[in-house]
Amino acid sequence: MLNDVDALPGSDELIENAPCGLLLTLDDGTIKRANMTFCRWLGMPREALLGRRFQDLLSMGGKLFYQTHCLPLLQLRGSVAEVKLDMLRQDGSGISVIVNAVRRQTPHGVIQELALFGAQERTTYERELTASRKMAEELLLQQLASQKELSSAQNRLRLAEIEADIRATFAEQMVGFVSHDLRNPLAAIKMAAGLIGLDPLSERQQRSLDHVMVSVERAQRLIVNLLDFTQARVGRGITVLPQAIDLHKVIGRCVEELRLMFPDRTLIHRIEGEGACSADADRLFELVENLVSNAVAYGAPDSEVVVTSAFEAQWIKVSVHNHGAPIGPELVGSLFEPMLYGVAEDNDAHTVGLGLFIVREIARAHWGDVSLSSSEEEGTTFVASLARPVG
Repeated sequence: MLNDVDALPGSDELIENAPCGLLLTLDDGTIKRANMTFCRWLGMPREALLGRRFQDLLSMGGKLFYQTHCLPLLQLRGSVAEVKLDMLRQDGSGISVIVNAVRRQTPHGVIQELALFGAQERTTYERELTASRKMAEELLLQQLASQKELSSAQNRLRLAEIEADIRATFAEQMVGFVSHDLRNPLAAIKMAAGLIGLDPLSERQQRSLDHVMVSVERAQRLIVNLLDFTQARVGRGITVLPQAIDLHKVIGRCVEELRLMFPDRTLIHRIEGEGACSADADRLFELVENLVSNAVAYGAPDSEVVVTSAFEAQWIKVSVHNHGAPIGPELVGSLFEPMLYGVAEDNDAHTVGLGLFIVREIARAHWGDVSLSSSEEEGTTFVASLARPVG
């Protein structure tokens, strides 16, 4: 029965098989006693341990730490606790232990009593923890380096965007300046051509003069578009001066002038509805001119160009329709962007890439927008919808 004290292990057996190593050494570390647990740990018989110094059983690092830290503390304080040391087994392998020691004075001299506890699992855990910490630190350094590089790249991108914006703004301003300065010489050329046209001319001279007038008008339209483009991109957008107008009369006059500009094409004006209208007449003329010029350039040469001015409950709508090759769906998304160049089917009519952009900006300045539908059967229709003032 375990309750019988005589049946329990004796003191000697308890010491021999204690779950820790027990040593008794002289003050210089010479081992005088060692229990079996310690002997088993080192894989050495007791006889091989007795007479050896404790520090000689330590690894090189353990021996250095024991001599420089543990032993002085033991001699100064009389005890040390929870000191981790690495020892060497008989086969040369290592074993980690935690040492508690006391130094006592006896009638026969100074002795040291040591209790050693196995620390293999703790050592493994500490090594894994150290490795994990090192890995975490390396990952943190990598992350910081990546963040630094990302921040640097973002700064470079931001500077590049600023520089690009500055260059673009400068270029657009230069376009505006040059376009403005070209107005006067073109006006002089047009006036001179008009004066020449007052005199009797041969058929050949009249034809040449007509070409000059057409070229001047085309250049003037280009200048207007460039100035509008500069105002839209560099300034605060295209400005409009709305006033009470008769929409159908304004669009009708515009169509009449465009018939003179394109005498070889048939332009038709259709009217739908009546009502009050407030809009910028000059900008509407510019809008229709750009849409009709686009229809003439890209539509079938023998097809009619139909301009419709219409009233709806909340919108004023101006549309231009023509037949010809449909606009591909891949172009629709970018059609109203500036600098989208095109060539007509006859390879003679060219766009400068600003007309439709100007049309959209004029519509937006009137709190509206532009839509497009295009197919082989129905043809192509651009519709500018302008907000109709209430009341």
